[in-house]
This record gives sequence, C-alpha cells and structure tokens, in this order.
Amino acid sequence: MQINEPEIVAEVTQQVMRYEQALVNNEIAVLNELFWHSAHTVRLGASENLFGYDAIAQFRSHRPTKGLQRTVEKVTVSTFSEQLACAHVIFSRPGQPLGRQSQTWVKIDQQWRIVSAHVSTLKS
Repeated sequence: MQINEPEIVAEVTQQVMRYEQALVNNEIAVLNELFWHSAHTVRLGASENLFGYDAIAQFRSHRPTKGLQRTVEKVTVSTFSEQLACAHVIFSRPGQPLGRQSQTWVKIDQQWRIVSAHVSTLKS
C-alpha cells in the first residue's frame, strides 16, 4: 500500500482547497461537482444529515449565502493509495466555536470525489 505519496497528497490537497474556495464563494456547481453523484454519498452537517447526492445538492441550492467566510486554521490529508484519501480541516469564524470538517475522497473515473463528509463545531 502506498501511504502519503507526495504527488497524491498534493492532488487531494488541491481539491480540498478548491472545495474551500467554492464553499466560501457559494459556487454551487463546483461544490456539487466535487461530491460523488451517488445515492451512497453522505454528508453529516452541523444541523443536517444528508444521505445521497440528491439530498446534498438540494441542501446546497437552499443554503444561506451570507456568513460563509471562514479562516482555514489547519488542513491535513492522508492518502492510502492512488485512489483513497482522508482530509481534515479546522476552521474558524469570528464569534463562533472552532469548526472541523472531515472528508473521504475517492478517485472515481480519474476524478477526486467526496464520498463522505462531516462538519461539526467544538462547544465553546
């Protein structure tokens, strides 16, 4: 097993940061693109449990567009082959508890896609 090959870590990190840019700029098409288009995709958010790509896309289309800016405090990416990676992001927003996000990325049809995601905050 090839763990943390530098080229693969760089590829996934680039996609994680692309996701981050799309998130804070509310680029829904990019956000939707980066999730696996499958009924098996899961996103557990701070206040929602979304099962399946359609539910995630629906959530994105109705998400508030204000207060999306955040500061990335830390990003870690661990890869476990040329096709599987886990990413973790710690982020902050003024006046809010520290946030954390984890994503499982899989290379499907030569494209990195999020197959599972979780977002939560630390209690202040």
